[in-house]
This record gives sequence, C-alpha cells and structure tokens, in this order.
Amino acid sequence: MKPGKRFGLSAEQKIDVWCRWKAGQTLHEIGRASGKEHSSIRCLVSRHGGIAPAVRRRALLALTLREREEISRGLACGSSIREIAKCLERAVLPVQTVDAILL
Repeated sequence: MKPGKRFGLSAEQKIDVWCRWKAGQTLHEIGRASGKEHSSIRCLVSRHGGIAPAVRRRALLALTLREREEISRGLACGSSIREIAKCLERAVLPVQTVDAILL
C-alpha cells in the first residue's frame, strides 16, 4: 500500500462512476478517470448488478433530530408524553419509544 492512498471510493467518486457507467464508458476508462484500478470499479458496479442504487432517504415517519431534542427537553422539564406528542403533532408511540431509549 502506498502512503496517502485511500481505500475504496468516496461518495463523490461513486456518483461519478455511476454517471460514467450510465454514459457507456468502459471500466478501464472510468478507472483511469477516477485514479483507481478497473477491478475496484468492477466490484462497485457488479455489487449492484450494473444498476445505480437508489438515493437513501429518511422515512417520513422517522423522528428528526429537532423532534428528538424537543422530546428530551420536554421529558427533562416534566411534561407528559401526551403533551410532548401533541406539541410535535405526532402520535404518542414515537415519543414513547424515544422515552424508553433515554431511560
């Protein structure tokens, strides 16, 4: 291993690889452009069957960091779970789940 060499591909490089792959470039061409061996590119492409993976998104029902903070503050000042859920306009269950995690 050469000093300063990074293993794998960064997120930006992966996006570039998928754009180039979709444009029809060969593994060798993509590897030269990325400064990586074509075998590294082949591993990425073959792992997903040659189809770029979908962009990951947080589920709409998942609590945001702000909501988690609000729950934590509400519990710290003694508010009930139902009051906190009402303020957040959420069901009680996600608030109870965070409460259980914090205890």
